[in-house]
Amino acid sequence: MTAYIIIRINAVDPQLLKNYQTATPPIVEQYGGRFIARGGPVVTLEGPTESQRIVSIEFPDLSHAETFYHCLEYTQARKLREGVAVAEIIAVEGMMSPSQ
Repeated sequence: MTAYIIIRINAVDPQLLKNYQTATPPIVEQYGGRFIARGGPVVTLEGPTESQRIVSIEFPDLSHAETFYHCLEYTQARKLREGVAVAEIIAVEGMMSPSQ
């Protein structure tokens, strides 16, 4: 069942965050993921105004999402974010479509 990694990220230094942003896409792809949303405009519809960058990545299943997050390549890429941004990252399993 499809799964998603959702990231809320607050960049302390947006310019230095670009190193992380450049390193991540090939790793996401290598582990079967694809970006659904990547820091575009956000409109708060309910609750506190969202001011952080939002990223959503789709994976074939929760196992792929977890494998990506814990892989050596992404562990090294995360180091590019240290001192540059603070992130909250969750993985969530999607719902089965009615036809399944």
